[in-house]
Amino acid sequence: MNSVRDNIYNASEEGIVSTILARCKRCYSCIRECPAKAIKVINGQAVVLYERCIVCGHCVKVCSQNAKRISSEIDKVKNELLKQGNTIAIVAPSFAASFPDNYLKLPSALKKLGFSEVVETAFGADLISNQYLKIFESESDRTIISSACPAVVNYVEKYQPELVPNLAKVVSPMVAVARYLKANYSTAIKIVFIGPCIAKKEESREKEVQNSIDAVLTFGEIKSMMKEKGIYFTELEEEDFDPPHAYMGKAYPLAGGLVKTAKIPGDILDKEIIVVEGKQKVTEIIDEIARNQIKAKFVDALFCEGCISGPAIDSELNYYARREKVINYIERKIYLTDKQIWKSNLYNSRGIDFSRSFSSKNQRRQYPTEEKIKEILAQTKKLSPQDELNCGACGYNTCREYAVAIAKDLAENEMCLPYLIDELGKAYNDLNSAQEQLRTAEKLASIGQLAAGVAHEINNPLGTIILYASLLKNQLVKAKSDGQNTEDIELIMTEANRCKNIVANLLDFARQGKLNVSQFDLSGLLEDIIKTIKANPLFRNINVIIDEQLKTHEITGDEDQLKQVFLNIINNSCEALEELDNENKKKIIIKLSEDNEYIITEVSDNGPGISKENFGKVFTPFFTTKKIGKGTGLGLAISYGIVKMHQGLVTFSSAEGKGTTFIIKLPAIKSGERVNISAGHFSYQDAGI
Repeated sequence: MNSVRDNIYNASEEGIVSTILARCKRCYSCIRECPAKAIKVINGQAVVLYERCIVCGHCVKVCSQNAKRISSEIDKVKNELLKQGNTIAIVAPSFAASFPDNYLKLPSALKKLGFSEVVETAFGADLISNQYLKIFESESDRTIISSACPAVVNYVEKYQPELVPNLAKVVSPMVAVARYLKANYSTAIKIVFIGPCIAKKEESREKEVQNSIDAVLTFGEIKSMMKEKGIYFTELEEEDFDPPHAYMGKAYPLAGGLVKTAKIPGDILDKEIIVVEGKQKVTEIIDEIARNQIKAKFVDALFCEGCISGPAIDSELNYYARREKVINYIERKIYLTDKQIWKSNLYNSRGIDFSRSFSSKNQRRQYPTEEKIKEILAQTKKLSPQDELNCGACGYNTCREYAVAIAKDLAENEMCLPYLIDELGKAYNDLNSAQEQLRTAEKLASIGQLAAGVAHEINNPLGTIILYASLLKNQLVKAKSDGQNTEDIELIMTEANRCKNIVANLLDFARQGKLNVSQFDLSGLLEDIIKTIKANPLFRNINVIIDEQLKTHEITGDEDQLKQVFLNIINNSCEALEELDNENKKKIIIKLSEDNEYIITEVSDNGPGISKENFGKVFTPFFTTKKIGKGTGLGLAISYGIVKMHQGLVTFSSAEGKGTTFIIKLPAIKSGERVNISAGHFSYQDAGI
């Protein structure tokens, strides 16, 4: 159980409940439990908005990280009030549930702390019960809501302000007994309320009851003070409370206790009286009253399940055990009360004002439009009702409630767990892709350096072979040697030239590449390439389609080198389609589009696709799946380098049996700008390869 004593602090200038940011762990339990939606997530942490908070304390009870703290007046009580020698403790009637084994010794313990007298707050309940009976008998045009619970009052004032006139204009038992004591003793006495309710701390600050209560402590705070001072119940004697003694007011912490104490008539079938407890039921019935759905004459409401379940009850007992302890105390003491003295005390209080007023403190925020709600839902990829999981991970019951909270500036997009998981998955995939590109770039850089050395060393002997083979051929021709020798020499020259072309490609791959930068039309470039492709008899049965989605296709770069890129990639697609049966429809779609940074060209074919085990080898030099003599495996490696030198990106996606798509992204020309690609020499290492 979360101990309230661990979370006290001195900060009277702030709200009663606040967040310890260092402990908040994004669990959002407090948001889920807050009936007033008074908690705003800022940078992932749940911050209590004190102006919206009704101080019900539910967020304190559910916070497993002890990240919610309660303002404390312990120092004020110890260092100021108790030193004056005339400070009276008034104890809430639920004390038997918080001190289940020693409640009869509590007055003795409090006096040991320094309190001059210890009085039951329950007498205050007796004082105001007659006021409630009069209101019940006189009111007929509206549903009266009891005002004994400060959290209920706060909720009405802040979130249903039109119901402020419905609140019973009666002080709480705490204020009633305080006014009685100051009227019968002296206004110089100091009064400290001790109970399970955090909202009492807020109530004591209200200007309508000013000067009644000097400090409020919870049961947990009192226990910590006793521990600090070394006060142990085992060493104390039982002692009765000081007068005035209470009668049926002892039942106030139980549901229906007010109705019973005030002797308001009614039974379970009576529609005029409703007794309700618990935050959900209380907020529901108050909202129903505001909508004129409830016609009852009187509603007795407690925000907790009775005061025995207050957020600072500081007891390990369950609800029923706490209830039993309070009832046992009532049964033990009720018949020992001298009713004549009790009645006399009530009679003598007839001149004391037990009324109070309430006011609107409206904290409702404007409800967003339907368009705004849909816009916010779309930001977390909820484009239809089917996308709304309503999982509650954000702390709100539905995705729609969550979107409304964002619109009211009470929540953040990053609170949606399914959305974050999806985004995390995408980020993970992007990271893997980036890492794969980096590995490819590092591999190509190494191979490029090796290729440059190999090409340089092979080029010279190849030139010699071609030169002497040519001389030998000329001599054979002059000598009119037989044709077989000439054919053999021609084969040597052909293969040597083939080697020379491979070496030239190696040098293209590893050389210092020069970019001749100009501005040109990408669509026109692609159309020229397609004409060249269609002129090839092997590719005439392939349907090549350009799907243009751009208003303009102007880009900046080296037109010749980029032509080589697109020619290599489209040629690869055409050659992949050769493997299909003639009956299959061979198709290549070239799609042009753009985003904020790039003009994007997608070259898709419906060929056999690339097997997954070859994904990491696609841009590797000399890797090819073509038949022997069909390619060197340098085309895509060279294309990769050219695109990177243009500050672009080249990627692919493929599925076996379904085809392959190569995606080339080149920097777009923004309005009024030119892409900064300078003409000059670049190495593949400079391009990040």
